[in-house]
Amino acid sequence: MQVITTTEELHTFSAALRDKPFVAVDTEFMREKTYWPILCLIQAAAEGEEAIIDPLAEGIDLTPFLEVLTDDKVVKVFHAARQDLEIFYKLLGEVPGPLFDTQIAAMACGFGDQIGYEPLMRTLLKAKIDKGSRFTDWSRRPLTDSQLAYALSDVTHLRDAYPILKDSLEGRRRKHWVEEEMHALNDDDLYHVQPAKAWKRLKLRGVRPKEMGVVVKLAEWREHEAQTKDIPRSRILKDESIYELARLQPKDAKSLARARSIPSGFERSKSGAAIIDVIGAGITLPKAETPKIDKPDREKVSADVLELLKVLLKRQCETFHVAPKLIATTADLEEIARSDDADVPALSGWRREIFGDAALRLKRGEIALKLKGDSVDIIDV
Repeated sequence: MQVITTTEELHTFSAALRDKPFVAVDTEFMREKTYWPILCLIQAAAEGEEAIIDPLAEGIDLTPFLEVLTDDKVVKVFHAARQDLEIFYKLLGEVPGPLFDTQIAAMACGFGDQIGYEPLMRTLLKAKIDKGSRFTDWSRRPLTDSQLAYALSDVTHLRDAYPILKDSLEGRRRKHWVEEEMHALNDDDLYHVQPAKAWKRLKLRGVRPKEMGVVVKLAEWREHEAQTKDIPRSRILKDESIYELARLQPKDAKSLARARSIPSGFERSKSGAAIIDVIGAGITLPKAETPKIDKPDREKVSADVLELLKVLLKRQCETFHVAPKLIATTADLEEIARSDDADVPALSGWRREIFGDAALRLKRGEIALKLKGDSVDIIDV
């Protein structure tokens, strides 16, 4: 097992990877006590090459490997890539590419919604994965042989699974399905929350218009503080506190102390004073600068139409062997129930071919659903 701890070793390994058509990549990280994930290990495997890179090794420069991640001749293979990509986005300032996410590919091949790494590897490779090292502290050194073996197996299995999924997609003519999803992973907002947009992470059901400015400003302040201090958002201010403060809108330390979610004495702290100022800025935020939350009128959704669309979705996904979540969410189905021109992915591209056109025809009464034995069938009306 090769464990890379020097820049020279990494340069040699990375040069070998750049001659390969693809490389499987995984990471081990810690973020329980920080805002930004702490990168503890990088695992990489290609045809005839495999190694663990120790980013915590003294003096190591990750540049040679980061250059592999941006080499457009080498496909980067991940499983459920989002968190790994966040780490590399912070190091690179861009999203690695080209990408192939085996979880998304598996959904397109009919392996179910958001299938986990272990069940997918068991299905494709009959692999037995020792989960004993999963929840260890990856920042502590030295790492044990069992930890290293567990970490490396993540990418060696991934390396073996990639050709199987790739061939399956090509055989089903679904390669472009996954490519479309990979393009969506290039959105910068997935990996870096701009403080001014932090309010979008909150659940705004029940927030009144006059509270929205305070919610926006508190979320912005919290995000900036968390990023600057590199601590979790909840250590700065919990979501429930934002909602409560937006409702109470305290204007001084005494009224801030009355908030149930604020610890005793917090109102006298520097952060307490800052929160009072932020609330004041939120109260005076011009209405034109306050985000408008478009809440759909759910009363207009026909329950019967929605249920029929759910049955049709299940039927189409079983027929075409594709995971339902890759086609449409319940919210998407509600939008389709409301309007034939709904702006949802299910009514465009390959999703429309699989489901969208049939959904609109069902709404118009041009097709019907009937039982055929134990399954649902479509008939023309």
